[in-house]
Amino acid sequence: MTFTQTTSIDPARIGPNAVLQLMAALKAAGLTRLSAPAFAAAGVAEWLDTPPTTMVEEHRVARLHQTVRSVAPEGEGMLLMAEAGRLTADYILAHRIPRPAQALLKILPARLAARVLVPAIGAHAWTFAGSGRFSGCAGPPTVFELTGNPLCAGERATEPVCAWHAAVFQRLFQVLVSPAARVAETSCEARGDSCCRFVLDWRGA
Repeated sequence: MTFTQTTSIDPARIGPNAVLQLMAALKAAGLTRLSAPAFAAAGVAEWLDTPPTTMVEEHRVARLHQTVRSVAPEGEGMLLMAEAGRLTADYILAHRIPRPAQALLKILPARLAARVLVPAIGAHAWTFAGSGRFSGCAGPPTVFELTGNPLCAGERATEPVCAWHAAVFQRLFQVLVSPAARVAETSCEARGDSCCRFVLDWRGA
């Protein structure tokens, strides 16, 4: 099963959890001292006093994510993004996916659960892909591709940087498809690749 989802929102926006859960991750890691300088450097200082509750412009979220990764202590930037992604997935599980649907996915064989979950994620890609083009194949393994990923736009890195997206996908699959699910970002636009590709392997189930 394969799908493609492209957003046409102008200006393109990202869901507020990309900000709110990063704030929570900074607090949980005891790094709130980074919040004021990082948010100021990203040009979003007002979010500390008035956190966003509706969709926010993607380029502002991108600046914040990239700034936090750059100012965090060595080795902690990606961990912060991963924790923010995990918290975002937990929010989705608590507030966006009905309990009966979750219960059904959990009792299905992993292959069938993935076939149900993948298009559901695609249908809501506008909340995390912004202006990017998102596609997915249920697999196994499950493969998600994001072309024109706004959260790493203009960034240059030697390794993949999309730990937030990767953690969202992994957590959802671990809870709803298989605890064995693991994700690897095998290509990243920040590294010069043609897309950000996330490979989810749950075949250990």
